[in-house]
Amino acid sequence: MLSRLSIRDIVLIDRLDVDFAEGLAVLTGETGAGKSILLDSFALALGARGDASLVRQGAEQGQVIAAFDLPAKHPVNKLLKANDIAPEGELILRRVQLGDGRTKAFVNDQPVSVQVLRQLGEALVEIHGQHDDRALTDAATHRRLLDAYGALEGAAEKVADLWDARSAAAEAVAAHRADVERARREADWLRHAVDELNKLAPQAGEETALADRRAAMMQAEKAATDLREALEAISGPNSAVPELSTAVRKLERRAAQAPQLVEPAVRSLDTALNAIEETRNHLENALRLADFDPAELERIEERLFALRAAGRKYNAPVDELAARAQKYNDDVALIDAGEDRLKTLEAAAAKAEADYKAAALALSKSRKSAAIKLDKAVNGELPPLKLERAKFSTELVADEAVAGPGGIDRVEFWVQTNPGTRPGPLMKVASGGELARFLLALKVVLADRGSAPTLVFDEIDTGVGGAVADAIGARLGRLADKVQVMAVTHAPQV
Repeated sequence: MLSRLSIRDIVLIDRLDVDFAEGLAVLTGETGAGKSILLDSFALALGARGDASLVRQGAEQGQVIAAFDLPAKHPVNKLLKANDIAPEGELILRRVQLGDGRTKAFVNDQPVSVQVLRQLGEALVEIHGQHDDRALTDAATHRRLLDAYGALEGAAEKVADLWDARSAAAEAVAAHRADVERARREADWLRHAVDELNKLAPQAGEETALADRRAAMMQAEKAATDLREALEAISGPNSAVPELSTAVRKLERRAAQAPQLVEPAVRSLDTALNAIEETRNHLENALRLADFDPAELERIEERLFALRAAGRKYNAPVDELAARAQKYNDDVALIDAGEDRLKTLEAAAAKAEADYKAAALALSKSRKSAAIKLDKAVNGELPPLKLERAKFSTELVADEAVAGPGGIDRVEFWVQTNPGTRPGPLMKVASGGELARFLLALKVVLADRGSAPTLVFDEIDTGVGGAVADAIGARLGRLADKVQVMAVTHAPQV
């Protein structure tokens, strides 16, 4: 229920805080006292269209906060969870109206779209007036109200679930049939592709590994050429090493006669020869490491060529060829086993259709029984509301052509305002004042079974007085025993 309404800088209202309790709350006062401003502010918090003219003159923006106390199992909690808003004990709707016409919406201080705010508002509050027909414009609402009156929500939810299952089964049949037909058209090509790709046997990541190995081998080949040239320089026929070795031996023989003169040179030459020998060992080892089989390089290049050619042919990256081969294999298997699978899916779809029809027909039968009781109850409320010559009826037509999640029934509330006149849809036949009283009678009958937790009636007693106003007041009081009611009125009886 609504527990608090706070208004800041809206039209003529500078600051207003109103606390609400359970039961009936009456807003009254002479024309121009601000009742309409309060209702417009409330509607803004519930997601109504904003307007820059709502901002009080001299203010940059206006704001309305509506706080609600909700039980843990209230349907609004599902909407909150669906929009990633954590349900709390108190639900706070806040709407900021900016002076440039833009608005901002918040739920529990979390920014939301106006659409989400409106969905929550419609589930929390119904506002009814003589010329406010929003609550009854949608025939689906009539069906929902009938289900609520007959306690058929569980059966209706079952029908909706079976409709979803029926739709899913039908979609599965259609999709599988399309797959089978496509596979049949491509059967020869698919079998050829499967044979070719199975022979090629591509592996995920194979192209990268082969390309890396090929690059390493080609780099090694270039390095080997330089290594051979270096080894040739120190070990080949034109190497100076033999002459250096001869020179060292000669100097060693002279070292005894002139040691101080010769020995430093001998040591340097020995060091140089040892370094050259060590270098030769390094070069020979590097050549062994750089050595590769040219035939292996050729095999790698041929494999890469085959893989990349297949990728171009089947319009797929080489790394995806293995998955493509598996898909083609699956398609071939689908051709071979598709008919059996299709028959299984068709049987499941037929069962889902039968289950839905059975549940929808049962729901339709229950709705017809509930409609008879609803008509009797509503008609019983009409005489005190100065509608004693009127007749309310629920038009229910079962038509499988309109089958859907709500069942197979078209439901619409009709009225006959006077005997002898043609009955017709409530929204078209009833005048503004009659419509408000029909709606009040309907709400009294439905009480807390098909109503938002807070009902607002805006001057539905206009143009009536005496016993009719008494009857309206009595019915608003009865409603207030079940739900929170806010009435804007000038009638002392109310």
